[in-house]
Amino acid sequence: MTATIQTLLVMLAVLVAAALIARRLKTAPSIVLVIAGVALALVPGLPRIELAPEFVLLVILPPLIYSAGVAMSWREFRFNLRPIALFAFGAVVFTTCAVAAAAHYVLGLPWAVGFLVGAIVAPPDVVAPLAIARPLGLPRRLLVVLEGEGLANDATALILYRFAVVAITTGTFSFPEAAGTFAAIVVGEIAWGIAIGWVSLQARRLARDARVEIVLSLMTPYLAYWIPEHFGGSGVLATVATGLYVSWNGPLLIPSATRLQGVFFWDLTVYLIEGFVFLLTGLEARALVESAQTFSFRDVAVAVAVTTLIVIAARFIWVFPAVYVPRWISPALRRHDPAPPWTWAFVLSFVGVRGVVSLAAALAIPLTLASGDPFPYRDLILFITYGVILVTLVGLGLMLPPVIRWLGLARHRKAEEREEKARELAGRHAAMEEALRQIEQRARERGLPEELLAVARTRHEARSQQFPKTIDEGWDAIEPASRLRMELITAEREYIFQLLRDGKITDESRRQIERELDLEEALITCRKEGEPHH
Repeated sequence: MTATIQTLLVMLAVLVAAALIARRLKTAPSIVLVIAGVALALVPGLPRIELAPEFVLLVILPPLIYSAGVAMSWREFRFNLRPIALFAFGAVVFTTCAVAAAAHYVLGLPWAVGFLVGAIVAPPDVVAPLAIARPLGLPRRLLVVLEGEGLANDATALILYRFAVVAITTGTFSFPEAAGTFAAIVVGEIAWGIAIGWVSLQARRLARDARVEIVLSLMTPYLAYWIPEHFGGSGVLATVATGLYVSWNGPLLIPSATRLQGVFFWDLTVYLIEGFVFLLTGLEARALVESAQTFSFRDVAVAVAVTTLIVIAARFIWVFPAVYVPRWISPALRRHDPAPPWTWAFVLSFVGVRGVVSLAAALAIPLTLASGDPFPYRDLILFITYGVILVTLVGLGLMLPPVIRWLGLARHRKAEEREEKARELAGRHAAMEEALRQIEQRARERGLPEELLAVARTRHEARSQQFPKTIDEGWDAIEPASRLRMELITAEREYIFQLLRDGKITDESRRQIERELDLEEALITCRKEGEPHH
């Protein structure tokens, strides 16, 4: 028990150190964590850490998928459903078949084993690509497609993976039966996910306690994931459906106190889980090296190189036709959604980073067949999977920033940010004007005194002056006022602390006032972080 606690503390220290190093090197923390994990795994004398596949698939994956689903806009997901489906289903199947063919004809593996390798390495990770790409200023739509693909492609890959494992262990496979099972899983999981989302929101509405609601929100992804997974599905689509349902229907049902506390809770939870995922991926190197007994280094290197090249090439071969062919075929689609520049398709092809789900699937391969014989090529599959993850995560991840700069995609994001901020300002002022109209109408209906209306108008005027009317006015106009408000908050906080020391107020009073000051300061900070980049 003591050793486990010490290991966790060391991993937390590495997580913090990697974040600081990544900031200094201006690279993604995920890459630094994986490299640090590999380095630690190869240090003699350190304890061996093995990543349990059940822990990844049943404990780590559900909250990550759910959190990403809640953070995603249902409207944007629905608008991009065609490219997301083409990538999450079509690209995974195409890559699986391409890897299977290469494994059979180049590496000499049986077809069933080749399909198993393909199903494991086909899906890009749900976490790693966005962890690398999001800070680089990619256009919003590219991030939505990448996130939507990462959320849904694990379901396709895990279902194909289970079909391949059953085919190898039993020696039988029926394509019509597999296709029917796949369709039933997709429909059933989506329906189950929507039902869990509805039940979760109703339970949270009845709870009316922020702490209870946050606990319910933590239970939600596991309930959505575990039940379908137990009955032979993947659980991924159900969790995605739950997250999207809560994202679309939750704003008017979740109280503000729950939102404020829940945002911090989920941000910290996801941050820690993602950090541990990348670090554990690197630490798995020792377990794989120690299990290497039946294959030479040359065989493993060739297998990893061939599989990685096929995985990268297959994504390029699939993405460009998937982006442009539907628009060539359909004039209506071309008018409704014009073709993006080739640079967008190139980036979508390039960000094919594999991650922990592929590793967990490889580790979950059974040790023996139904007959009791050892599972064929199990160690080789593990090494191929790990090699593909390292090459794509570290190699493509390090190459992505210069590629994005070369393509000049950051300017697209700056234009989007300006448009988004303009819409935000228009929405803010329109909402405040509507609120004031409704208050005045209700005041007339109820015969409220003019003094109350004057207070409401004063508050409205004060809030309205905090933001420019249009984007052209710029945010510089309110910067002096923001600085002054921050100075006032600091002065008030120092004075309240002095009152506490003098015994003129209690700690409880100090906490209440401090909370109000914290909320006001957080409002100013959030607005400053949301400023467009010039």
